[in-house]
Amino acid sequence: MMYDFNADDIFEMAEQLERNGAKFYRTAAEAVKDPKSSEFLRKLAGMEEVHEQTFAKMRKQLGASEKAATVFDPNGEAVDYLRALANTRVFFEKKIDTGSMLAILKDAITAEKDSIVFYLGMRDAVPENLGRGHLDNVIKEEMGHIRLLSKELAAQKK
Repeated sequence: MMYDFNADDIFEMAEQLERNGAKFYRTAAEAVKDPKSSEFLRKLAGMEEVHEQTFAKMRKQLGASEKAATVFDPNGEAVDYLRALANTRVFFEKKIDTGSMLAILKDAITAEKDSIVFYLGMRDAVPENLGRGHLDNVIKEEMGHIRLLSKELAAQKK
């Protein structure tokens, strides 16, 4: 069965992905020995938390049509499906290679890219009248993470 998701559904998923990302970065920060690297990773965890709040705020500003149910779902199974997708597709309980900051950064960049690909795919599942355009804001936020991580990766390689 194909679901059409609305912007409210996608923002709920984005909030979960940000929670997963914050956990990823906190776990990595606890594992590294270098204080500067640990601080950078804690900063990223904080950014994920701010993004979660941003997405929650954006979600609250959605219009009624962007929150409208797209399928008959009396048991709330569509929301469970979205949560399962969010928890298994990006920043899933991956084993973090904490052997080096380079490995952590590469894993983080991969996860951020995966989130963008995931949102681009979900964009097709959100009809225009249900808030497809809002996904562009989510994607831009994630692209900002990649820029920051890439800059740090380049600095680490020097």
